[in-house]
Amino acid sequence: MASIFSRIVAGELPAYKVAEDADHLAFLDITPLVEGHTLVIPKQEIDYIFDMTPQALAALHVFAQRVAKGVRAAVPCKRIGVAVIGLEVPHAHIHLIPLNQVSDMNFANPKIKVPEARMQELATAIAAQVPGGSGLPAPAGAAAAATTAPLAADPNDATLAQLQPLVAGLNFGDKSESDAPLQAVSYAAPGGPLSDAQLLQVLGEPARAKVEQQELTNFLSRYTADQGVLGSVQLANRFKALQLFLKQELDGTQVYKVGTGPEIHAYALGRDAAGRLAGFKTVFTET
Repeated sequence: MASIFSRIVAGELPAYKVAEDADHLAFLDITPLVEGHTLVIPKQEIDYIFDMTPQALAALHVFAQRVAKGVRAAVPCKRIGVAVIGLEVPHAHIHLIPLNQVSDMNFANPKIKVPEARMQELATAIAAQVPGGSGLPAPAGAAAAATTAPLAADPNDATLAQLQPLVAGLNFGDKSESDAPLQAVSYAAPGGPLSDAQLLQVLGEPARAKVEQQELTNFLSRYTADQGVLGSVQLANRFKALQLFLKQELDGTQVYKVGTGPEIHAYALGRDAAGRLAGFKTVFTET
């Protein structure tokens, strides 16, 4: 009997697909540990992953690497965790799990329930971020969906191109293992002031998530001080340069903190000349 994953490959069962090529498929886990939990499979059914030929196993991991980059770009997190369990479904597969803390990858944790609309939002956002393209056909209404996905590599987005070197290598934290990288982002958004509901939709965050605003200078004050948390004048100067760009080149820049903790998604965003919301995103633990 064909595995449930083979039935997905054959189109007999639906899935929230995020990437596909001739030999592999990636889709959201419908019983995830966290939002964005993704499964990567070979299309050819084989029970045990280490029974795959060396060439097939290597190709699966190369495909998984591309998908992982898309997940990380679309879902605020510190790292993408990787796991191979192999006891649930007799079809080789890799788990890609957005991590903000080690316990996010504990398979003994209760699985979360994610609404169907949110699952589709996540799938669309991840697919849009897979390097080299997801290989998936554009869904109906793709033009509207694209307005909610960050354009992390659009060569025509001048603001994003300026932001990327400014944030490269910068982390939000105190140089511990829990540091989270700053990621340059750019979002298409409706004109004028946005309600919290509109902002959450643009960011691809849960519709009822809590939103708090904070002034950018205050948010970065520990990082721009010469003797601040980083203990490095060079790093402090880089944060100062980033802050200056966000305040001078973007209009109305604010920090939006999304969620109720302990992990908070933070977005520093302002309007660029093209009307897009641009800036950076990161994640931090609120204590």
